[in-house]
Amino acid sequence: MEAPLITLRTYVLIDALQPQLASYMATVSQGFLPKPGDSCLWLEVEPGMAIHRLTDVALKASPVHLGGQVIERAFGSMNIHHRDQASVQEASDVVLNWMRSDIASRQRCRVAWKEIIRGINADHAVLINRQNRKGSMVLAGQSIFILETEPAGYIIYAANEAEKASNITLVEAHAVGAFGRLTLAGSEGDIDVAARAAVAAVARLNTQSS
Repeated sequence: MEAPLITLRTYVLIDALQPQLASYMATVSQGFLPKPGDSCLWLEVEPGMAIHRLTDVALKASPVHLGGQVIERAFGSMNIHHRDQASVQEASDVVLNWMRSDIASRQRCRVAWKEIIRGINADHAVLINRQNRKGSMVLAGQSIFILETEPAGYIIYAANEAEKASNITLVEAHAVGAFGRLTLAGSEGDIDVAARAAVAAVARLNTQSS
């Protein structure tokens, strides 16, 4: 069967999931729960229904685990993970080959919004915490970093690299839909470091895609 026309929106390989991000992904996972240290592939394509075939190809290519799958009319995404990085790489390569695509074909990441808010007000913190119940809480007086990307899936890589770089709290890493949203909290200095790491991470992805 020939591959249909599929647009590669997001293709991100993560070497080792950081503890907070792995735990956050587990709260929304529909499949096998990822663990800290797992290697992970986050893939998003258009049209959405194509993700079923790509999931099938990936799972038959190597002993990876399916962490989640989201299917919308426009976009479809999946994430697979495994402790063995080579297994994830093998599945990723087979999927790209089936699509007759490569990393250079993935959509470039556009930063739609980025902002640091310092010394957040208690009322504001409470509302953020009520809206985001899958991650950790923002505390009054902390600083927060907000990042929005298009396509959505790139937010996972930004979150992982930010957590590697700094002692922050992961509040939200929403990676499905038209836009991805990341919210981090912490001390002013830690948030500054995390923000630089997150923005640099998505910039590197664009360099690799060119």
